[in-house]
Amino acid sequence: MQRRHVLKGITFAAAAFGTPGAFAEMLERTVSTTEGPYYPDKMPLDTDNDLLLINDQITPAVGEITHLTGRLLSSSGEPIRNAFIEIWQTDLNGNYLHSEGRNEGQEFDGNFQGYGRFLTDAQGRYYFRTIKPVPYTLQGQFRAPHIHFAVSKSGERILTTQALVKGHEANARDFLASRMIDQDALDTIMVEYVPLPGSALGELTASFDIVLGRTAVELEDGTLGGLGQPERMRFGAFGRGFRRRSR
Repeated sequence: MQRRHVLKGITFAAAAFGTPGAFAEMLERTVSTTEGPYYPDKMPLDTDNDLLLINDQITPAVGEITHLTGRLLSSSGEPIRNAFIEIWQTDLNGNYLHSEGRNEGQEFDGNFQGYGRFLTDAQGRYYFRTIKPVPYTLQGQFRAPHIHFAVSKSGERILTTQALVKGHEANARDFLASRMIDQDALDTIMVEYVPLPGSALGELTASFDIVLGRTAVELEDGTLGGLGQPERMRFGAFGRGFRRRSR
């Protein structure tokens, strides 16, 4: 599968979306969570939205191919364009790009990019080709399958969150999911993975709309709940001058 075909995935994504503006009152704001300790401490040479192929290599990463799509929306349902979406996750063996995020005894998949970024279009849409996340244990901490997301706009980080796999049995053991007492909030970061019709490769599709305006607050008993303002963090010049790859 040629990369220029992959990057046409935004067209594929467009078919999956309606017009949420008319239903703004029905939108659940996506809960914000911590970034976690494994945001890349050294960026890969390739940072586009296809995590399965690095630059012009022909050997893809191992895992269930997933077309991950969604829209970035304001709390009133308006699309947010030209926002900087970043994702990062482990390879099939539970390894992050981060130098301290390697799973001891598990081989690192050097064909997996592990990190990608994309600028939302005029309808707030984004698209990534990646693998379905897997459960892992790193430094004694078990985690259910998830993909990290960060959203930045005008050079400022406005949201971090983690998208988990809806219905996965490991969610009950996950420290983040198990602490979140607000089921409605938890539902906003649960993503369903479904087979791509007609795919001979067993590809999957996953849709994750991000609605700004909600953050999880740690309560006195250690659980997560409540509503607050999204955390805002400067990310400097990292996003300035970024362009969506054209090939």
